[in-house]
Amino acid sequence: MSTASTQRVTLAKGLNAGLRKAMEDDPKVLVMGEDVGKLGGVFRITDGLQKDFGEDRVIDSPLAESGIVGTAVGLALRGYRPVVEIQFDGFVYPAYDQIVCQVAKMHYRSQGRSKMPMVIRIPFGGGIGAVEHHSESPEAQFAHTPGLKVVACSNPVDGYWMLQQAIASDDPVIFLEPKRQYHADKAELDLAATPPPLFTSQVRRSGDDVTLLSYGPTVKTALLAAEVAADEGRSLEVIDLRTLSPLDMGPVLESVRRTGRAVVVHEAHVNLGMGAELAARITEECFYSLEAPVLRVGGYDTPYPAARNEEEFLPDLDRVLDAVDRSFGY
Repeated sequence: MSTASTQRVTLAKGLNAGLRKAMEDDPKVLVMGEDVGKLGGVFRITDGLQKDFGEDRVIDSPLAESGIVGTAVGLALRGYRPVVEIQFDGFVYPAYDQIVCQVAKMHYRSQGRSKMPMVIRIPFGGGIGAVEHHSESPEAQFAHTPGLKVVACSNPVDGYWMLQQAIASDDPVIFLEPKRQYHADKAELDLAATPPPLFTSQVRRSGDDVTLLSYGPTVKTALLAAEVAADEGRSLEVIDLRTLSPLDMGPVLESVRRTGRAVVVHEAHVNLGMGAELAARITEECFYSLEAPVLRVGGYDTPYPAARNEEEFLPDLDRVLDAVDRSFGY
């Protein structure tokens, strides 16, 4: 039952409330992007913010991602904390040069004199039956870029707290939001709680036989796999990575040393995805504890398919459980 300090919210509402709280607490926080003002964003994440904070702080931008991010760079250098919305994941590429050449490097290039306190929000992943360039998973490209912090929320509570923490950071943060979860599930949000630090991974379900690693949209898939596996007598530990750069490997390594097996699940292509880095680090640190190779479950090495075929492309319950079974076959 909700009280004055608790609310049942969707991810979309949690993110909206997090943005609102950050804007209330700091007048230097601005929101920019395509249709974020009067429309409230394509997914309604910024709904009502322009009405309450005005057009000077919630800015409807031209359809030009490079211009949006470039303007935000200038604002950040002048002491503001811009929050940029990229309307869909595949639309970020016109701004890629700005992000990797300016946003990521400015602090280092200036020897620490110029900070870059900005957040770039990107709805990512598939599962909504969208057209081309609306269902991609570009996280590895940003995690590979020094100078950027990359995080991915998976639930309404994390959405609320992590977005505020990212906005408060003096480093640029790529903030990934699983679009299929925006309006899917509700969770109890305690506004008086103390959240975990931003750049930490969290154990979502304890287990002893296999460590399942996931983030963003696949956390829900991993938790479902753990439920089904429990009925078959296998105990799966599910870790929500939450932060992709820097990776918080402490809980991961502790878990794998105990279970001896690890499966990484993400929607992005397996080839050179986040799973490759995780597999390498786990193998380096847990080699003598492993009972089987670290296995990866992800998208196939093709461009994202047409909507009618996306269920064949995305990692699902059966593919995750198959990887768990294969892990016991070595």
